[in-house]
Amino acid sequence: MQDPSTAGLRLEGVRIVLGERELLSIDRHVMPGETLTVMGPSGSGKSTLLAFVGGFLDPVFKGGGRVLCGGRDISRLPAQERHAGILFQDPLLFPHMSVGGNLVFAIPEAVTGRTARRELAEAALADIGLDGFFERDPDTLSGGQKARVALARVLLAEPNFLLLDEPFSKLDMQLRDQIRALVFERAKSSRLPVILVTHDAADAAAAGGDVIEIG
Repeated sequence: MQDPSTAGLRLEGVRIVLGERELLSIDRHVMPGETLTVMGPSGSGKSTLLAFVGGFLDPVFKGGGRVLCGGRDISRLPAQERHAGILFQDPLLFPHMSVGGNLVFAIPEAVTGRTARRELAEAALADIGLDGFFERDPDTLSGGQKARVALARVLLAEPNFLLLDEPFSKLDMQLRDQIRALVFERAKSSRLPVILVTHDAADAAAAGGDVIEIG
């Protein structure tokens, strides 16, 4: 069993600076299956924090401090070696691939064989209520269906943690509640530490866990 002090995602003295202005300073430990919500207005540095944690910070910003995942310092690793799962406001499905193709693309290379990879993707679709959608064109999906596929794709990639950049903000109210519940339930069952950035208090309430307000 992993030592609780090293489990999950730890932000140690994380600072984001733009020019001479400090946008944020955070020390937090996000345990597996828990969500840290960072709230603030546009321009407060919320998405920049996710970029720093994920390893794709724009060089116009300066980041300091350490990010540890499972006790390992990942602060200097390139983005692809941090294995972050990221959901944005838009689903960002590949338009030139089928729904199933989008999912198969995310499956780690360790899973070999076309049949095995397809079976994994089809099982993931069934799990999110989209059984039989493998051959569908992403452009034919509703907003809620696209959000579900984006979530399934992220989880199939077997990430070490999740970064949520206001992924519910473009959904209508009814869909927002459904997709919120699905995302947080899957993150909890997968024991993934999550950082959510949002300006919506309802997102924070649905996420549970610690809330930091910035800006």
